[in-house]
Amino acid sequence: MDGNRFLVEHLIANGSLSSPRLIDAFLRCDRVRFVPETLCNSAYGDYPLQIGEGQTISQPTTVAIMLELLDPRPGDRVLDIGSGSGWTTALIACAVGETGFVEGVERLERLVAYGRRNLLRSGVKNASIEPAKPAVLGKPGELYDRILVSACAPKMPRELLEQLKIGGKLVMPVRDSVWRITKLEQGKVDAYEVPGFRFVPLVVV
Repeated sequence: MDGNRFLVEHLIANGSLSSPRLIDAFLRCDRVRFVPETLCNSAYGDYPLQIGEGQTISQPTTVAIMLELLDPRPGDRVLDIGSGSGWTTALIACAVGETGFVEGVERLERLVAYGRRNLLRSGVKNASIEPAKPAVLGKPGELYDRILVSACAPKMPRELLEQLKIGGKLVMPVRDSVWRITKLEQGKVDAYEVPGFRFVPLVVV
């Protein structure tokens, strides 16, 4: 069994990965293509890895849990905030298929270039990674079916809820929990919490 399949089997066994669409995405998006060459031997470990600039590629179990909560569907338009290495961007792109699209945004210019290279060498065509605009969170004025944030905020940012379509889902860490917020009609939301996580802080400068 190759390393990536071993990792996927591990994620299925520990209960973090279950949907066929996401299992297929994890099998197709080999984590080794998204880690620095010096860490290739650690690519299939279930722990975060440093990718430079004080940032990490998240623990696979954490990524699987967050993507199961996000539940990206074919045809979805998705915003991936803090795209980093591009791994989550690629996973979501596989899940939404050719009729969907993922827009990654990243604050650090070196990681923008790094993530783009990783998408290119992985053959991902229905995704992009752009530099985050200074002092702007997400893409105000745009509407998305799904929004994923891979950095921790002290509270839920209202501006991201405004970028969700009705019925859309936002998944992000707030303090020590991962939250899934589903946007309902008439300004209402449904909130679901999964506690027990640690992330790098969300920075908007």
